[in-house]
Amino acid sequence: QVQLVESGGGLVQAGGSLKLSCAASGRTFSTYAMGWFRQAPGKEREFVAAITWSGRSTRYTDSVKGRFTISRDNAKNTVYLQMNSLKPEDTAVYYCVAGSTTYNWELWGQGTQVTVSS
Repeated sequence: QVQLVESGGGLVQAGGSLKLSCAASGRTFSTYAMGWFRQAPGKEREFVAAITWSGRSTRYTDSVKGRFTISRDNAKNTVYLQMNSLKPEDTAVYYCVAGSTTYNWELWGQGTQVTVSS
């Protein structure tokens, strides 16, 4: 079973950038689709981005298109989320997820806090 550990969160000013990482244990990492969700205070958890096991296909929620980029390195068992032009509304706990497809999520990390100040 794959276990997921996020890192890279923190406090950044609006307009700044952060890069989240998610390190996965287990030898089956490369067979999983990977993704990121987020949950802001008082709001429901929402999908942010996903990438197929091969890395050839990605998808994003509309609010982050053009600003966020998801990528993965199967040799390092790691998935990344590069976040540019951050806005205060991006403030949330960001969760790494793994699943059989980019629409079916089975495993969740513990989350990492991202705070964007105005």
